[in-house]
Amino acid sequence: MLESPIQLTEKAKLEIRTTLEANKIPDTYGLRVGLRGGACSGSFLLGFDTATEHDQTYLVEGIKVLIDKRHLMYVIGVSVDYEDGLNGSGYTVSTLDKPIK
Repeated sequence: MLESPIQLTEKAKLEIRTTLEANKIPDTYGLRVGLRGGACSGSFLLGFDTATEHDQTYLVEGIKVLIDKRHLMYVIGVSVDYEDGLNGSGYTVSTLDKPIK
């Protein structure tokens, strides 16, 4: 496994581990980070999935992260966080420029 090109905040890691355990998701699954749609108008994709032949697999403090090799250049340097707010809770993805919710 390689060093991850993305970062997971402490809150995100806690929430990911809690979700994996609470839902009894098998070890064969990991957190998929990628893009949905085109690179210029696309949005970030987060979810639990199994690896395919197109993926690079990374280990971030015990959390398996899956990134499609075709999406790698678009997700390098992003940070995944988990926020609780007045409008609900959920994951956010921040780039070097700004947070994307």
